[in-house]
Amino acid sequence: MEHAIIVRDLRKQYKQVNAVDGISFSVPAGGTCALLGGNGAGKTTTLSILLGLLLPTSGEVRILGTDVIRHRHAVLPSMNFTSPYVDLPHRLTVAQNLDVYARLYGIRRRRERLREVARTFDLDEIWQRKYGSLSAGQKTRVSLAKSLINEPRVLLMDEPTASLDPASADRVRGWLSDYQRRIGATVLLASHNMFEVERLCDDVVMLRKGRIVDRGTPASLLQRYGRSNLEEVFIDIARGDERQPEGAAR
Repeated sequence: MEHAIIVRDLRKQYKQVNAVDGISFSVPAGGTCALLGGNGAGKTTTLSILLGLLLPTSGEVRILGTDVIRHRHAVLPSMNFTSPYVDLPHRLTVAQNLDVYARLYGIRRRRERLREVARTFDLDEIWQRKYGSLSAGQKTRVSLAKSLINEPRVLLMDEPTASLDPASADRVRGWLSDYQRRIGATVLLASHNMFEVERLCDDVVMLRKGRIVDRGTPASLLQRYGRSNLEEVFIDIARGDERQPEGAAR
């Protein structure tokens, strides 16, 4: 399969607000694409549509060849999602929460898989603690473990290392890179951490007010804007200084 994610002319309108305004992009199988933009740019709305949680006003979304808008249940077992801003049930322990998701995904050798993710994300010491009692960083690690419990072929990530200390975040990035190479997974990442984007991503889609205003590899964007890092490029685009070459896809 050439492209694991295909988005065509996607729109989501709330009364007079165009949260997503006709965006089109694709992510090749095994690739990592960053979806970047300031608050209100349309990142979360786009991810929610790709997950089948929101119906678009119009447009098309295909993931692993499946029309997500019409047949999302056919592809959801091969996907997963992580965000530190989406809580798990507070009264359940870490072990209970992850066991629920392992059952929902029909994981074979469930206990063995749970032990694997516990080791990977250093969850042993908090394994029997209630989720509601955890720190923000601990919750982030649990959310990451949940997102990888089914070894998804497509992984959608919203600020995956938020609340992690630098050492923990670095370990997570390294593990994600290894996981992607091992599984051949496709990753769509929304992040405000430009270092993370430069390290993990092959492609960057820049959004502002629901529209794609620029796109390219991290290296090509740095060259185009004459900047030394993506944070400076992000600020330029947020201020409206796009330098997209003529004929580039929007």
